[in-house]
Amino acid sequence: MALIGTSIKRVEDRRLLTGAGRFVGDLRRAGMVHAAVVRSPHAHARIARIDTRAARAHPGVVDSVTFADLTPPVGVIPIRMAGRPELDRYLQRPLASGTVRYVGEPIAIVIAEDAYVAEDARDLVEVDYEPLPVVVDALDAMRPGAPALHGDDNLASTWTVNVGDVDSAMRGAPRVFRHRFNVGRDTAVPMEPRGLLADWDASQETITVWGVTKVPYFNRRVLATLMGIGEDQIRFIEGDVGGGFGARGEFYPEDFLVPYLARRLRRPVRWIETRREHLMTINHSRQQHWDLTVATDRDGLLLAIDAAFVNDMGAYIRTHGTMVPSSSAAHVPGPYHVEHYRCRVSCVMTNKTPTGTMRGPGLFEVGFVRERAFDLVARELGIAPDEIRRRNLVRAEQMPYPVGAASASVPVVFDSGDFPAIFERALAHANYAGLMERCRTANAGGGPVRLGVGLTCFAEPSGRGPFESARVELAVSGKVHVYTGAGSQGQGQATTLGQICADVLEVPLSDVVVHLGDTALMPYGEGTYASRTTVNAGSAVYRAARRVKDKILRVAAAHLEASPADLVVKEGRISVAGSPGSRCTLREVAALTVPPAAPIAPDLVAPIDALEYHRTSEMTFSFSV
Repeated sequence: MALIGTSIKRVEDRRLLTGAGRFVGDLRRAGMVHAAVVRSPHAHARIARIDTRAARAHPGVVDSVTFADLTPPVGVIPIRMAGRPELDRYLQRPLASGTVRYVGEPIAIVIAEDAYVAEDARDLVEVDYEPLPVVVDALDAMRPGAPALHGDDNLASTWTVNVGDVDSAMRGAPRVFRHRFNVGRDTAVPMEPRGLLADWDASQETITVWGVTKVPYFNRRVLATLMGIGEDQIRFIEGDVGGGFGARGEFYPEDFLVPYLARRLRRPVRWIETRREHLMTINHSRQQHWDLTVATDRDGLLLAIDAAFVNDMGAYIRTHGTMVPSSSAAHVPGPYHVEHYRCRVSCVMTNKTPTGTMRGPGLFEVGFVRERAFDLVARELGIAPDEIRRRNLVRAEQMPYPVGAASASVPVVFDSGDFPAIFERALAHANYAGLMERCRTANAGGGPVRLGVGLTCFAEPSGRGPFESARVELAVSGKVHVYTGAGSQGQGQATTLGQICADVLEVPLSDVVVHLGDTALMPYGEGTYASRTTVNAGSAVYRAARRVKDKILRVAAAHLEASPADLVVKEGRISVAGSPGSRCTLREVAALTVPPAAPIAPDLVAPIDALEYHRTSEMTFSFSV
């Protein structure tokens, strides 16, 4: 039975549901100490003085570190994607130096034998602040005379996406509609807050860090640079993660501070974030202010879209750079055909928590703006909400459909699909017409409660590159091990990748062991974000498993004195077609390749394995209603 496409129980769940999960808070190391971060209570202030003497003198305190104590001096946290040269001046250091720019910004860190002692001592650190004017609204931050966070003004970056001739299309349009929208700020709230445990091995000059997730290989490069060591001296182990949602796993100040302190103290250091810290300091997202103009003919056919929005970046530019506004600007048309569109982007700094990505970054924001605008346009034209969408969806014969813009330098091209057909199927499946009739009937009598049906269409990218890694190995036990650079924050990757491997090798899923999120087991990779793992890691697993299967069949063929083409694999057992008595198991195949056994061929020596990298410069899109 093929596993792909079959509904099965996730292989991770029994362990997690029975309390056998291993999260950072469950980990212990001999001699481990605990860290607590001193954070700014001010949105904008000059640091006049920091005095850690009382904290250091508190019983059980091991150390206390400020920016001045970091030796050698530490640089800024770099941008991972969607960077622009003008953003460099807005990057954040692990600890504040001279000025704080948002509530929760790290100022110092206290280390103690006990987590509660560390929290108590944190309150003993004395900081004198000179409050500065605060700006928390991005539109206010753009006005002349607004308090500047970094230098002269708060406009960090601006650009325009321009497709076709918007001005001419607007001038000749029979109908033009203008609307203003605001998208609120929010953040991810995983069940488990962030946590890190770092252990420096002085004899080997290596460090192991538990709790790093999402993009461990980028984080390894950054940590190596900031600590002045090689990437091969760093091992990251993800472990179990209680959710990520796009915000968790980026390189934050604590991702440097905890390993730095482990090396400084020559002791394991653990830091567990509180929920309050999480809400103040993890990347926020979403907040945008939009002006949108839509031009149509009299029947609601789209002629042009002219958009401008301000993206509130918070107090610093973090690792995502301009990823969110870039994605919003590139997806203004969504799954609809429009020949002329323009989007002017302004990235503005404010005295709020820095921003980054969160579930469908940029797409949620522009999707709300576009779809709400379509509803308003339909109402003004006297057209049903489903009809205005039906008239404007990209058609199957237009595929592949280039939107004309790029999201973080990757062109937005709808590769395939029949959007109108899926649209009609979705309406029929939901009984949209019946729902609308129920609402009309319920609303006919008036009253304070009104019923309605929301309708929206969107095309979401997945499979972002540039690559992902996978190695498949047949162990001497007969089990199959899969190693990949992908990780998991709870999405079920061990099940998904295990299904792919088991299907190729025709073995039970229980015989496949998937290893995720360990840079020692897979030294090169990318990570898990942007709905990319099945496309990238899955493709790498598929190709590696194909190569391993070829090797298995060649070994079995030599052993059974048959041709590989005559072999049948079923449930992990290999037999000769027509001669079911002539067979062997995967365990026996593995044993045939282990020295001192004579090699059947130069490439058929234990371990029987294959390493693959799936590379792509494009994205694939899914359409939903």
